[in-house]
Amino acid sequence: MSSTLQIGLAVAGGVVLAGVVAHSAWSSRRNAPRKPDPIVAEPAATEDAADGERREPGFDDASLPLPAAPERRATLDPLIDVIAPIALEGPVSGDAVLAALPATRRVGSKPFAVEGRNVNGGQWEAAQAGQRYDALQAGVQLANRTGALNEIEFSEFVMKTQAFADALNGAPEFPEMREEVARARELDQFASSHDAQLSFTLRALHAAWSPGYLHQNAARLGFVAGMIPGRMVLPSGTPGLPPLLGLSFDSQAALAEDPDQAAIRSVTLTLDVPQVERAEQPFVRLREAAMALAQAMDGVVTDDTARPLTREAMDVIGSELEQLYDTLDTRELSAGSALARRLFG
Repeated sequence: MSSTLQIGLAVAGGVVLAGVVAHSAWSSRRNAPRKPDPIVAEPAATEDAADGERREPGFDDASLPLPAAPERRATLDPLIDVIAPIALEGPVSGDAVLAALPATRRVGSKPFAVEGRNVNGGQWEAAQAGQRYDALQAGVQLANRTGALNEIEFSEFVMKTQAFADALNGAPEFPEMREEVARARELDQFASSHDAQLSFTLRALHAAWSPGYLHQNAARLGFVAGMIPGRMVLPSGTPGLPPLLGLSFDSQAALAEDPDQAAIRSVTLTLDVPQVERAEQPFVRLREAAMALAQAMDGVVTDDTARPLTREAMDVIGSELEQLYDTLDTRELSAGSALARRLFG
């Protein structure tokens, strides 16, 4: 009797233990990060615009559009730059201009540039070897996201420009410092109050996501891997322009030794408004991407305080964004324009 009871208890204990192990394994599988679909190992092919041939993009930096070749056109603009004309005794070669340029192209935290007027056609452009120029101009940006040009930076601009001009026997003419610094502050105030970088956060409702699972779903919407671990971008259709949208997640998860076990519970979708043309409808694409990823990955779209974003709230954001676009257009700093990309950079 005792032996039978012991056997019964042992069997019952084994059943309980098996149940505990099975429940633990089930819970582990349930809470493990979701992995990419093994059947779809790569994102859908894209068409190469040059020859119409199908290409299979990978998740590496080669997927990003190649930078456009530098355009031989003027970049300095009195709207956002201090410009100092440099008179010359006679035409100078582009090679001489390039040799005389300062080692750095910055004045404090502001970009510094030199342009020449080409004797062939009279166009202002960045100096090119093999060309000749009958006039030069140097410029420094009035403001960017680091703030307004100040008196110290203006003085550095004067010294750097004077040294460059001296090397070419040129005579620079500088605007009045107080007026330019005041103009810089006004421009910086406008830019600060009309800068917009929107972000939506996508949070996992249940199981976390592995990096591969996230990459796979984002790639279906056109995102490719960025230069930084934990970042993907939706490239512009025009090579050399900033991406339309960004997608970022924990860089430690992206660099994990075993990516399948790295757990991602939230990702951030971003739109740098002044950097993207209005015609691209980037906010519409931001909304669509966020909603599509939420549906595909069992997530919810929230703001940066973790409150769910309703369609009505997104409509309000979109309406306010249209007003911002109008204001930038009126100021001749349209979103996505070369000047806006520089000012809000």
